[in-house]
Amino acid sequence: MKARALAVKVLSDVMSSGQSLTRVITSRSKALTDTTEQALLQELSYGVLRWWPVLEATSKRLLSKPIKSKDSDIQTVILIGLYQLMYMRIPDHAVVSETVKVCVQLKKPWAKNLVNAVLRSYQRQAEEIDKAVKSSDPVCYAHPDWLLDRIKTAWPMHWQQIADANNARPPMVLRVNRRLTDRDDYVKTLKSQDIVASALPLAEQAIMLETPRPVTKLPGFENGLVSVQDTAAQLAANLLNPQPGERVLDVCAAPGGKTAHILELQPALTALVALDIDPVRLTRIDENLTRLGLQATLKEGDASRPGFLGGSVNDGGETQFDRILVDAPCSATGVIRRHPDIKWLRRPEDIAQLATVQQQILQAVWPLLAAGGMLLYVTCSVLPEENVNQIRAFLAAHGDAEHVPIEANWGHLCEFGRQLLPGDNDTDGFYYACLTKH
Repeated sequence: MKARALAVKVLSDVMSSGQSLTRVITSRSKALTDTTEQALLQELSYGVLRWWPVLEATSKRLLSKPIKSKDSDIQTVILIGLYQLMYMRIPDHAVVSETVKVCVQLKKPWAKNLVNAVLRSYQRQAEEIDKAVKSSDPVCYAHPDWLLDRIKTAWPMHWQQIADANNARPPMVLRVNRRLTDRDDYVKTLKSQDIVASALPLAEQAIMLETPRPVTKLPGFENGLVSVQDTAAQLAANLLNPQPGERVLDVCAAPGGKTAHILELQPALTALVALDIDPVRLTRIDENLTRLGLQATLKEGDASRPGFLGGSVNDGGETQFDRILVDAPCSATGVIRRHPDIKWLRRPEDIAQLATVQQQILQAVWPLLAAGGMLLYVTCSVLPEENVNQIRAFLAAHGDAEHVPIEANWGHLCEFGRQLLPGDNDTDGFYYACLTKH
């Protein structure tokens, strides 16, 4: 099965079965041995999910009657064809002919004429249809109504920037391992291999590639010289600012990018405990640390439950830490450009449920912070229910907690903490807040 037909399966797995796009792509792409086909599968899958409302509204105008639910795969074939015509540089005749062939690959040859007619009809009416379907914000900005409303309410002056950034292609950003090399030297190494990259001002080890490429094509990747991590996520370790001899707890640590950065930044820690609820994701942390030549104590546990550490991983039976990073589970509304399936898998009721878990984690973790210690609360969300509202509520309930303003020239200063919005300095959307304990 070739890329276009496989993309139908991927999109069905996501939209009908609610599976993660990242997981599905990783699994499904193994059926393709040709790298060009793999790239096409990724482009079609991510692209159709980014622009689903536009493609769906366009198809409705072109179909004389809705396609039956048992033939939803043919509806997806049409969306894939429209995406190629509207957003890719493949010649129109090739788009039509190759997309029509998918009907045969799906064992539905009867649909060839239908798909052909719809795509050719769009070619004739493209300008008129494009203007008509983009008359409403949810379609024009390709977001579900409820999410766009939440973003408008939270960021009335910035919602269009957020929506546009969510639909943009994300850059590939690297974090240089300063234990092994210097950022400027690594940029020179890339240049010597005709890889264009530039140092980024917001984070000391951040480099942006002009053109994304497989990590296997990056010099020194397997030897731990660099990791893939967005600029916004790279701010965490520096804000945590671990000092020699300190004990650090990284909560909800998988896949381990921030864990590794902390160890790269401060190799003289007494201990670093990385905790995650998912044993499979803990394996990812171990793999990343091994590649980078780093070590931490990995612990499986539910950080929302008091006593989740149990004391077994702490030297000398101690249960307190000087620094705690809480990378809280969240709606991920700040990283939609990297995971467009979030728009369609997330539900309105998820936000309140996630906010409850976030508060439970803060409550359970706080007793583990030593007096004078610092807790850094992080989400990749743009919604205040998960961010500033959480910190306000926590401070109101804990007299021994104090908010420490983040002095920086990035993001938006909130009542508590700072918010980077998607697209700010071409970063993902992240929220940061620092708390100290009396």
